[in-house]
Amino acid sequence: MASILLINPSYEPSYGGSRASIVNPIMPTLGLATIAAVAIERGHKVEILDLSWRPYNPAMVFERLKKTKPDIVGLTGTTPLMNQVRDISVIVKDVSKDILLIAGGAHPSALPEETLRESLIDIICVGEADYSFSDLCDGAHPSAVNGIYYRDGENVLSTDLRLPINNLDDLPLPAWELYNPEDYRKISRLLCKAPPLTMAEFSRGCVFTCDFCASKITLAKGYRKKSPKRCAEEVTKMKTLGFNEFMLADDIFTSNQNWAVEVCEEILKKDLKMAWSCTNGIRVESADDNLFNAMHKAGCYRVSFGFESGNDKVLEMFGKGGRANIEQGKSAVIKARKAGLDTSGFFLLGLSPDTEDTMKDTINYARALPLDMIKFGITIAFPGTKMFNDYVRNHLIRSYNWDDYFIYTDEPLFAHKNLTYKTIKKYTELAYRRAILTNPGFILRRIIRGIRTNEFFWDVFYGIKFFFMPSVTEKVDSNYHSADRWPQHDFETFPPKPAKYQTVRKQKTTVKAA
Repeated sequence: MASILLINPSYEPSYGGSRASIVNPIMPTLGLATIAAVAIERGHKVEILDLSWRPYNPAMVFERLKKTKPDIVGLTGTTPLMNQVRDISVIVKDVSKDILLIAGGAHPSALPEETLRESLIDIICVGEADYSFSDLCDGAHPSAVNGIYYRDGENVLSTDLRLPINNLDDLPLPAWELYNPEDYRKISRLLCKAPPLTMAEFSRGCVFTCDFCASKITLAKGYRKKSPKRCAEEVTKMKTLGFNEFMLADDIFTSNQNWAVEVCEEILKKDLKMAWSCTNGIRVESADDNLFNAMHKAGCYRVSFGFESGNDKVLEMFGKGGRANIEQGKSAVIKARKAGLDTSGFFLLGLSPDTEDTMKDTINYARALPLDMIKFGITIAFPGTKMFNDYVRNHLIRSYNWDDYFIYTDEPLFAHKNLTYKTIKKYTELAYRRAILTNPGFILRRIIRGIRTNEFFWDVFYGIKFFFMPSVTEKVDSNYHSADRWPQHDFETFPPKPAKYQTVRKQKTTVKAA
């Protein structure tokens, strides 16, 4: 039996001091809960150190390592958090060079070889790590585990990509019990009406290929669903552990309407009075009155739509393939509101096909939609996306300092083919001003909603904060333990390689030089 400590970095650098920081998602990390569950099922002892809701504190990490004395440390990280991951890798090896250090998640999966070369991590789990992580904890050699990048002296070796998990019901229930629900009461009341909140998934994967999205790298291309009864069983466990609300992480939850309705019916049968929302997963072309009514009856109170753009040509060009358009978006919002659901809309400025005219279209579209919440972000080409690969190929990346990579950055990271960064920032400020601050329809909806839901005080509280905060901001610097000792990778001489992702096809396990 191995002693395992899983560490999740602080989320503060992802949001900086921008307006979006008032909706910083403080909740248990689902990825760690799922890999922990498999490890526990195999007899290992697992603890989780979640730094997401507090500032990064190297001394806390050091003391927890000394106290826990783990055999294995697992790290997860998105791109804005990778310098924390690098720093933690040094702390771990300072505590003991015998600790096996394994990392996974969005950024390590997108840049596995580069991540090994600029950290002290021993092994990278690429893609779905539910089983590969536990295989390593069981003592398997990396060469015998699919979906792995690992060190062999100065070389980096890799095995074939791991096949996606076909039957998600085979996985044990996520180990939410490793989190203390009381730690998550600090979440913004704009995101959550009944804290504490946790994250759940009822399905995995996506079949669409938006050029700014890297979900295929971690969840493969395709779509797999849990059974409705399994979904309801997970909701029951969350409630039993003391969580009052969950946020659904699924990319395309409503794409199979019959299944989604069945899920809602099974949850309703449990009569748990569990509030929930869809942070994404609502495809506008799949909006349906019956589905939205079923979701509302089952406890869902908010649905979020990734509109991205208010221009149909832009939507088609970046990868939605003409399946979603702005008229469908309008119809979806109206149907959701008719069913009694709050509606939230996410928009991006500086998308790869964007021009000043198309960004104006997006701002006007956002202003016109009857949304209860609106969020704008500057499009960032994260590793693992087609956009990032295109920018690398065309020598348009201006920074490989991962601290610069947050969605509300004040730093110019790329050279857009149509727009200057100054112009994108200008339109971001205009977007918040036009669609929110000077939008009578939006303000009136928030007032009416606040009175109806008894959340008017929270709206006033966050409204004042929002008014005085910038749309974009300088990055939040972390207090690193040993930045001077991080290994460095020469990205100019050895630029990032395009990330790989798995589809449902069988492969033989081989070992090759990366």
